[in-house]
Amino acid sequence: MSAIPAEDEQSSRAPGVEAAASPLLGLLVRRLDGVLDELHAMSLGALGDGDVARLLDVATAASSRVTSLQCRSAAEADRRRLSDEVGARHTAAWLAHRSRSTRAEAARLTGLATSLEHDRHAPVAEVLAAGRLRVEQAQVIVEAVDALPSRVDAAIREQARDHLLAAAADHDAKALRQLGKRILDVVAPEVGECHEARLLEQEESRAFAGVELTLVDDGHGRCHGRFVVLSHVGAMLKRHLLALANPARHTEAELRDESGEWKPLRRRLGEAFMEYVERYPADHTPQTAGVNATVVVTMTLEQLLGEHATALLDDGTRMTAGQARRLACEAGIIPAVLGTSSQPLDLGRAARLYTKAQRIAMGLRDGGCTARGCETTASGCHAHHDDLWSRGGLTDLARGRLLCPAHHRLAHDSRYVVTVHADNTITFARRQ
Repeated sequence: MSAIPAEDEQSSRAPGVEAAASPLLGLLVRRLDGVLDELHAMSLGALGDGDVARLLDVATAASSRVTSLQCRSAAEADRRRLSDEVGARHTAAWLAHRSRSTRAEAARLTGLATSLEHDRHAPVAEVLAAGRLRVEQAQVIVEAVDALPSRVDAAIREQARDHLLAAAADHDAKALRQLGKRILDVVAPEVGECHEARLLEQEESRAFAGVELTLVDDGHGRCHGRFVVLSHVGAMLKRHLLALANPARHTEAELRDESGEWKPLRRRLGEAFMEYVERYPADHTPQTAGVNATVVVTMTLEQLLGEHATALLDDGTRMTAGQARRLACEAGIIPAVLGTSSQPLDLGRAARLYTKAQRIAMGLRDGGCTARGCETTASGCHAHHDDLWSRGGLTDLARGRLLCPAHHRLAHDSRYVVTVHADNTITFARRQ
Protein backbone atom coordinates (compact mmCIF):
# COMPACT_ATOMS: atom_id res chain seq x y z
CA MET A 1 0.00 0.00 0.00
CA SER A 2 1.40 3.42 -0.94
CA ALA A 3 2.53 5.72 1.85
CA ILE A 4 1.43 8.75 -0.19
CA PRO A 5 -2.22 9.65 0.61
CA ALA A 6 -4.72 9.85 -2.23
CA GLU A 7 -5.86 13.26 -3.42
CA ASP A 8 -9.25 12.96 -1.73
CA GLU A 9 -7.56 11.96 1.54
CA GLN A 10 -5.45 15.14 1.45
CA SER A 11 -8.45 17.36 0.75
CA SER A 12 -10.36 16.01 3.75
CA ARG A 13 -7.60 16.57 6.32
CA ALA A 14 -8.46 18.34 9.56
CA PRO A 15 -7.88 22.11 9.78
CA GLY A 16 -4.30 22.95 10.76
CA VAL A 17 -2.95 19.56 9.65
CA GLU A 18 -0.48 19.82 6.80
CA ALA A 19 -0.94 17.77 3.63
CA ALA A 20 1.47 14.92 3.02
CA ALA A 21 4.34 15.43 0.60
CA SER A 22 3.63 15.21 -3.11
CA PRO A 23 4.75 11.95 -4.79
CA LEU A 24 7.73 13.61 -6.49
CA LEU A 25 8.97 15.44 -3.38
CA GLY A 26 8.38 12.35 -1.25
CA LEU A 27 10.44 10.23 -3.65
CA LEU A 28 13.34 12.73 -3.76
CA VAL A 29 13.38 13.14 0.02
CA ARG A 30 13.46 9.37 0.53
CA ARG A 31 16.35 9.08 -1.92
CA LEU A 32 18.23 11.85 -0.14
CA ASP A 33 17.60 10.28 3.27
CA GLY A 34 18.74 6.91 1.94
CA VAL A 35 22.05 8.27 0.66
CA LEU A 36 22.68 10.11 3.94
CA ASP A 37 21.82 6.97 5.92
CA GLU A 38 24.32 4.95 3.89
CA LEU A 39 27.03 7.56 4.34
CA HIS A 40 26.44 7.72 8.10
CA ALA A 41 26.49 3.91 8.35
CA MET A 42 29.85 3.75 6.59
CA SER A 43 32.86 3.05 8.79
CA LEU A 44 35.20 5.98 8.45
CA GLY A 45 37.99 4.02 10.07
CA ALA A 46 38.16 1.79 6.99
CA LEU A 47 38.70 4.73 4.64
CA GLY A 48 42.08 5.90 3.46
CA ASP A 49 43.35 9.41 4.20
CA GLY A 50 42.39 10.61 0.73
CA ASP A 51 38.83 9.35 1.06
CA VAL A 52 38.40 11.00 4.45
CA ALA A 53 39.46 14.31 2.91
CA ARG A 54 37.17 13.74 -0.08
CA LEU A 55 34.21 12.95 2.18
CA LEU A 56 34.82 16.16 4.10
CA ASP A 57 34.93 18.13 0.84
CA VAL A 58 31.71 16.50 -0.36
CA ALA A 59 29.94 17.13 2.96
CA THR A 60 31.03 20.78 2.88
CA ALA A 61 29.75 21.28 -0.67
CA ALA A 62 26.52 19.42 0.17
CA SER A 63 26.00 21.74 3.15
CA SER A 64 26.13 24.73 0.80
CA ARG A 65 23.71 23.09 -1.61
CA VAL A 66 21.28 22.29 1.20
CA THR A 67 21.53 25.87 2.45
CA SER A 68 20.70 27.03 -1.07
CA LEU A 69 17.55 24.88 -0.91
CA GLN A 70 16.73 26.42 2.46
CA CYS A 71 17.06 29.91 0.98
CA ARG A 72 14.89 29.11 -2.01
CA SER A 73 12.26 27.50 0.21
CA ALA A 74 12.34 30.39 2.68
CA ALA A 75 11.97 32.90 -0.15
CA GLU A 76 8.99 30.99 -1.54
CA ALA A 77 7.44 30.75 1.93
CA ASP A 78 7.88 34.49 2.30
CA ARG A 79 6.30 35.11 -1.09
CA ARG A 80 3.29 32.96 -0.13
CA ARG A 81 3.14 34.52 3.37
CA LEU A 82 2.95 31.12 5.02
CA SER A 83 3.65 32.82 8.33
CA ASP A 84 0.12 34.24 8.24
CA GLU A 85 -1.33 30.74 8.70
CA VAL A 86 -0.02 30.55 12.26
CA GLY A 87 -0.17 34.26 13.03
CA ALA A 88 3.62 34.77 13.02
CA ARG A 89 4.79 38.36 12.61
CA HIS A 90 7.07 37.52 9.69
CA THR A 91 8.74 34.65 7.87
CA ALA A 92 11.83 34.71 10.12
CA ALA A 93 9.71 34.17 13.24
CA TRP A 94 7.76 31.41 11.49
CA LEU A 95 10.99 29.70 10.37
CA ALA A 96 12.63 30.01 13.80
CA HIS A 97 9.68 28.26 15.45
CA ARG A 98 9.38 25.61 12.74
CA SER A 99 13.10 24.78 12.56
CA ARG A 100 13.86 25.30 16.28
CA SER A 101 16.63 27.72 15.32
CA THR A 102 17.27 31.08 16.96
CA ARG A 103 15.51 34.20 15.74
CA ALA A 104 18.86 35.69 14.71
CA GLU A 105 19.81 32.60 12.70
CA ALA A 106 16.41 32.47 11.00
CA ALA A 107 16.54 36.20 10.24
CA ARG A 108 19.96 35.84 8.60
CA LEU A 109 18.73 32.97 6.44
CA THR A 110 15.53 34.69 5.33
CA GLY A 111 17.41 37.92 4.68
CA LEU A 112 19.91 36.10 2.48
CA ALA A 113 17.07 34.22 0.79
CA THR A 114 15.31 37.47 -0.09
CA SER A 115 18.53 39.01 -1.41
CA LEU A 116 19.36 36.01 -3.59
CA GLU A 117 15.98 36.36 -5.29
CA HIS A 118 17.15 39.67 -6.78
CA ASP A 119 18.41 39.47 -10.36
CA ARG A 120 21.79 41.04 -9.58
CA HIS A 121 22.51 38.28 -7.05
CA ALA A 122 21.36 35.39 -9.26
CA PRO A 123 24.95 34.31 -10.09
CA VAL A 124 25.70 34.14 -6.35
CA ALA A 125 22.65 31.91 -5.85
CA GLU A 126 23.79 29.66 -8.72
CA VAL A 127 27.31 29.18 -7.34
CA LEU A 128 25.91 28.52 -3.84
CA ALA A 129 23.48 25.94 -5.28
CA ALA A 130 26.40 24.27 -7.07
CA GLY A 131 28.23 23.86 -3.74
CA ARG A 132 31.22 25.99 -4.78
CA LEU A 133 30.44 28.79 -2.31
CA ARG A 134 29.96 28.79 1.43
CA VAL A 135 26.91 30.50 2.90
CA GLU A 136 29.10 32.99 4.83
CA GLN A 137 30.84 33.93 1.59
CA ALA A 138 27.51 34.40 -0.18
CA GLN A 139 26.33 36.67 2.64
CA VAL A 140 29.48 38.79 2.41
CA ILE A 141 29.25 39.17 -1.37
CA VAL A 142 25.59 40.17 -1.23
CA GLU A 143 26.26 42.73 1.51
CA ALA A 144 29.30 44.19 -0.30
CA VAL A 145 27.42 44.64 -3.58
CA ASP A 146 24.35 46.12 -1.86
CA ALA A 147 26.55 48.53 0.13
CA LEU A 148 27.94 50.19 -2.99
CA PRO A 149 26.87 53.84 -3.38
CA SER A 150 23.64 54.54 -5.22
CA ARG A 151 25.57 56.41 -7.92
CA VAL A 152 27.31 53.15 -8.94
CA ASP A 153 25.54 51.78 -12.00
CA ALA A 154 24.44 48.19 -12.62
CA ALA A 155 27.45 47.35 -14.79
CA ILE A 156 29.92 48.23 -12.03
CA ARG A 157 27.86 46.28 -9.48
CA GLU A 158 28.02 43.22 -11.72
CA GLN A 159 31.80 43.61 -12.07
CA ALA A 160 32.15 43.88 -8.30
CA ARG A 161 29.97 40.80 -7.76
CA ASP A 162 31.85 38.73 -10.35
CA HIS A 163 35.24 39.78 -8.96
CA LEU A 164 34.24 38.72 -5.44
CA LEU A 165 32.80 35.45 -6.73
CA ALA A 166 36.12 34.68 -8.40
CA ALA A 167 38.02 35.65 -5.26
CA ALA A 168 35.84 33.34 -3.18
CA ALA A 169 37.70 30.37 -4.65
CA ASP A 170 40.80 31.42 -2.70
CA HIS A 171 39.51 33.55 0.20
CA ASP A 172 37.30 32.81 3.18
CA ALA A 173 34.45 35.05 4.29
CA LYS A 174 36.64 37.19 6.54
CA ALA A 175 39.12 37.95 3.76
CA LEU A 176 36.26 38.51 1.29
CA ARG A 177 34.76 41.10 3.61
CA GLN A 178 37.99 43.09 3.51
CA LEU A 179 38.11 42.79 -0.28
CA GLY A 180 34.49 43.89 -0.45
CA LYS A 181 35.24 47.11 1.42
CA ARG A 182 37.74 48.09 -1.29
CA ILE A 183 36.13 46.46 -4.30
CA LEU A 184 35.61 49.80 -6.03
CA ASP A 185 39.38 50.30 -6.06
CA VAL A 186 39.45 47.34 -8.43
CA VAL A 187 36.39 47.88 -10.61
CA ALA A 188 36.01 51.68 -10.33
CA PRO A 189 39.15 53.33 -8.85
CA GLU A 190 37.79 56.82 -9.51
CA VAL A 191 35.09 56.39 -6.83
CA GLY A 192 36.74 53.73 -4.72
CA GLU A 193 38.77 55.91 -2.36
CA CYS A 194 35.93 58.13 -1.19
CA HIS A 195 33.61 55.13 -0.84
CA GLU A 196 36.06 53.31 1.45
CA ALA A 197 36.51 56.43 3.56
CA ARG A 198 32.73 56.75 3.92
CA LEU A 199 32.36 53.10 4.90
CA LEU A 200 35.14 53.35 7.48
CA GLU A 201 33.64 56.52 8.92
CA GLN A 202 30.25 54.84 9.29
CA GLU A 203 31.83 51.72 10.77
CA GLU A 204 33.84 53.72 13.30
CA SER A 205 30.80 55.80 14.23
CA ARG A 206 28.72 52.68 14.89
CA ALA A 207 31.57 51.08 16.81
CA PHE A 208 32.12 54.13 19.02
CA ALA A 209 28.42 54.36 19.81
CA GLY A 210 28.56 50.79 21.12
CA VAL A 211 31.61 51.17 23.38
CA GLU A 212 30.96 49.92 26.90
CA LEU A 213 32.60 48.23 29.89
CA THR A 214 30.97 46.33 32.74
CA LEU A 215 32.72 45.14 35.92
CA VAL A 216 31.04 43.05 38.61
CA ASP A 217 32.66 41.77 41.82
CA ASP A 218 31.32 38.32 42.73
CA GLY A 219 32.09 38.69 46.44
CA HIS A 220 34.52 35.75 46.35
CA GLY A 221 37.72 37.59 45.51
CA ARG A 222 37.10 37.79 41.77
CA CYS A 223 35.93 40.50 39.43
CA HIS A 224 34.14 39.59 36.20
CA GLY A 225 33.77 41.90 33.25
CA ARG A 226 33.13 42.38 29.58
CA PHE A 227 33.88 45.26 27.27
CA VAL A 228 33.32 46.47 23.73
CA VAL A 229 35.90 48.86 22.25
CA LEU A 230 37.00 49.95 18.81
CA SER A 231 38.96 47.32 16.88
CA HIS A 232 42.26 49.22 16.95
CA VAL A 233 42.00 49.69 20.73
CA GLY A 234 41.42 45.95 21.15
CA ALA A 235 44.41 45.24 18.92
CA MET A 236 46.61 47.58 20.98
CA LEU A 237 45.50 46.01 24.27
CA LYS A 238 46.05 42.50 22.93
CA ARG A 239 49.53 43.45 21.70
CA HIS A 240 50.44 44.84 25.14
CA LEU A 241 49.11 41.79 26.99
CA LEU A 242 50.80 39.33 24.63
CA ALA A 243 54.09 41.11 25.30
CA LEU A 244 53.58 40.79 29.06
CA ALA A 245 52.51 37.15 28.67
CA ASN A 246 55.49 36.31 26.45
CA PRO A 247 56.94 33.01 27.77
CA ALA A 248 60.43 34.47 27.38
CA ARG A 249 59.64 36.80 30.30
CA HIS A 250 58.75 33.97 32.64
CA THR A 251 60.34 30.93 34.19
CA GLU A 252 59.01 27.45 33.54
CA ALA A 253 57.49 27.40 37.03
CA GLU A 254 55.54 30.58 36.26
CA LEU A 255 54.24 29.06 33.04
CA ARG A 256 52.77 26.02 34.81
CA ASP A 257 49.55 26.03 36.83
CA GLU A 258 48.86 24.59 40.28
CA SER A 259 48.60 21.05 38.89
CA GLY A 260 51.87 21.29 36.96
CA GLU A 261 50.20 21.63 33.55
CA TRP A 262 51.09 24.40 31.11
CA LYS A 263 48.91 27.45 31.63
CA PRO A 264 46.61 28.10 28.63
CA LEU A 265 47.01 31.40 26.83
CA ARG A 266 43.77 32.78 28.29
CA ARG A 267 45.15 32.32 31.82
CA ARG A 268 48.48 33.93 30.94
CA LEU A 269 46.64 36.85 29.30
CA GLY A 270 44.52 37.22 32.44
CA GLU A 271 47.64 37.39 34.60
CA ALA A 272 49.17 39.84 32.13
CA PHE A 273 46.07 42.04 32.38
CA MET A 274 46.40 42.16 36.18
CA GLU A 275 50.07 43.13 35.85
CA TYR A 276 49.09 45.74 33.25
CA VAL A 277 46.66 47.39 35.67
CA GLU A 278 48.84 47.06 38.78
CA ARG A 279 51.86 48.61 37.08
CA TYR A 280 50.03 51.59 35.54
CA PRO A 281 52.09 54.67 36.52
CA ALA A 282 50.32 56.46 39.36
CA ASP A 283 51.53 59.86 38.15
CA HIS A 284 49.71 59.32 34.86
CA THR A 285 46.33 58.45 36.33
CA PRO A 286 43.56 61.05 35.82
CA GLN A 287 42.68 63.32 38.72
CA THR A 288 39.37 64.01 40.40
CA ALA A 289 39.28 67.06 42.65
CA GLY A 290 43.09 67.16 42.57
CA VAL A 291 43.53 63.54 43.68
CA ASN A 292 44.84 60.82 41.39
CA ALA A 293 42.34 58.04 40.61
CA THR A 294 44.04 55.44 42.76
CA VAL A 295 42.79 52.83 45.21
CA VAL A 296 43.32 53.39 48.93
CA VAL A 297 44.20 50.38 51.10
CA THR A 298 43.61 50.96 54.80
CA MET A 299 45.23 48.91 57.56
CA THR A 300 46.74 49.33 61.00
CA LEU A 301 50.49 49.25 61.43
CA GLU A 302 50.13 45.92 63.23
CA GLN A 303 48.22 44.51 60.26
CA LEU A 304 50.82 45.74 57.82
CA LEU A 305 53.61 44.09 59.79
CA GLY A 306 51.68 40.94 60.62
CA GLU A 307 52.11 37.60 58.85
CA HIS A 308 48.41 36.67 58.89
CA ALA A 309 46.49 39.91 58.44
CA THR A 310 44.11 41.56 56.02
CA ALA A 311 43.79 45.05 54.54
CA LEU A 312 40.63 46.98 53.65
CA LEU A 313 40.22 48.67 50.27
CA ASP A 314 38.25 51.88 49.96
CA ASP A 315 35.44 50.08 48.11
CA GLY A 316 34.82 47.72 51.03
CA THR A 317 36.67 44.67 49.67
CA ARG A 318 39.64 43.07 51.40
CA MET A 319 43.06 41.65 50.50
CA THR A 320 45.86 40.00 52.43
CA ALA A 321 48.45 42.25 54.01
CA GLY A 322 51.10 40.45 51.94
CA GLN A 323 49.30 41.47 48.76
CA ALA A 324 49.07 45.04 50.03
CA ARG A 325 52.81 45.09 50.83
CA ARG A 326 53.62 43.89 47.31
CA LEU A 327 51.35 46.47 45.67
CA ALA A 328 52.81 49.22 47.83
CA CYS A 329 56.14 48.79 46.02
CA GLU A 330 54.87 49.26 42.48
CA ALA A 331 51.15 49.40 41.85
CA GLY A 332 48.73 52.30 41.67
CA ILE A 333 47.43 52.20 45.22
CA ILE A 334 47.80 54.45 48.26
CA PRO A 335 48.49 52.55 51.49
CA ALA A 336 46.85 54.50 54.31
CA VAL A 337 48.50 53.11 57.46
CA LEU A 338 46.70 53.93 60.68
CA GLY A 339 48.00 54.08 64.22
CA THR A 340 46.24 52.67 67.25
CA SER A 341 43.95 55.75 67.39
CA SER A 342 43.05 55.38 63.71
CA GLN A 343 45.21 58.39 62.81
CA PRO A 344 47.01 58.26 59.44
CA LEU A 345 50.73 57.57 59.88
CA ASP A 346 51.74 57.83 56.17
CA LEU A 347 50.05 58.63 52.85
CA GLY A 348 53.20 59.01 50.80
CA ARG A 349 52.52 56.62 47.92
CA ALA A 350 53.66 58.90 45.09
CA ALA A 351 56.88 59.86 46.90
CA ARG A 352 57.83 56.22 47.31
CA LEU A 353 57.82 55.42 43.58
CA TYR A 354 61.22 54.97 42.02
CA THR A 355 61.85 57.55 39.32
CA LYS A 356 62.50 56.72 35.69
CA ALA A 357 66.17 57.63 36.14
CA GLN A 358 66.43 55.30 39.15
CA ARG A 359 64.79 52.47 37.17
CA ILE A 360 67.31 52.97 34.35
CA ALA A 361 70.17 52.93 36.83
CA MET A 362 68.80 49.75 38.42
CA GLY A 363 68.59 48.15 35.00
CA LEU A 364 72.19 49.00 34.23
CA ARG A 365 73.32 47.76 37.64
CA ASP A 366 71.17 44.65 38.06
CA GLY A 367 70.69 43.61 34.44
CA GLY A 368 67.37 42.00 35.33
CA CYS A 369 65.75 40.12 38.20
CA THR A 370 68.20 39.84 41.09
CA ALA A 371 66.81 36.53 42.35
CA ARG A 372 69.44 33.86 41.78
CA GLY A 373 68.71 31.71 38.76
CA CYS A 374 66.07 34.04 37.30
CA GLU A 375 66.66 35.26 33.75
CA THR A 376 63.90 37.86 33.48
CA THR A 377 65.23 41.00 31.80
CA ALA A 378 65.02 44.47 33.33
CA SER A 379 62.01 45.49 31.22
CA GLY A 380 59.96 42.70 32.79
CA CYS A 381 60.83 43.53 36.40
CA HIS A 382 59.35 45.58 39.24
CA ALA A 383 61.36 47.97 41.42
CA HIS A 384 61.44 46.61 44.99
CA HIS A 385 62.49 48.18 48.29
CA ASP A 386 64.93 46.04 50.29
CA ASP A 387 63.91 47.96 53.38
CA LEU A 388 60.16 47.62 53.21
CA TRP A 389 58.21 50.87 53.31
CA SER A 390 56.16 49.41 56.14
CA ARG A 391 59.37 49.27 58.20
CA GLY A 392 60.54 52.80 57.39
CA GLY A 393 62.37 52.04 54.16
CA LEU A 394 63.29 54.87 51.80
CA THR A 395 63.23 55.04 48.02
CA ASP A 396 67.02 54.97 47.67
CA LEU A 397 68.78 53.42 44.71
CA ALA A 398 71.26 51.66 47.01
CA ARG A 399 68.43 49.93 48.88
CA GLY A 400 66.33 49.03 45.83
CA ARG A 401 66.53 46.16 43.36
CA LEU A 402 64.80 44.66 40.36
CA LEU A 403 62.58 41.61 40.85
CA CYS A 404 60.36 39.81 38.36
CA PRO A 405 56.65 39.66 39.30
CA ALA A 406 56.93 36.14 40.73
CA HIS A 407 59.93 36.88 42.93
CA HIS A 408 58.40 40.22 43.92
CA ARG A 409 55.44 38.30 45.33
CA LEU A 410 57.80 35.99 47.24
CA ALA A 411 59.67 39.01 48.66
CA HIS A 412 56.42 40.09 50.33
CA ASP A 413 55.35 36.60 51.35
CA SER A 414 55.79 36.18 55.11
CA ARG A 415 56.33 32.44 54.61
CA TYR A 416 59.79 33.09 53.11
CA VAL A 417 63.06 34.46 54.46
CA VAL A 418 64.97 36.65 51.98
CA THR A 419 68.78 36.66 52.02
CA VAL A 420 70.77 39.37 50.22
CA HIS A 421 74.20 38.15 49.10
CA ALA A 422 77.42 40.06 48.49
CA ASP A 423 76.90 40.01 44.72
CA ASN A 424 73.52 41.78 45.20
CA THR A 425 71.54 38.65 44.32
CA ILE A 426 68.93 37.29 46.69
CA THR A 427 67.66 33.85 47.59
CA PHE A 428 64.49 32.65 49.29
CA ALA A 429 64.12 30.01 52.00
CA ARG A 430 60.81 28.78 53.31
CA ARG A 431 60.37 29.28 57.02
CA GLN A 432 60.36 26.07 59.05
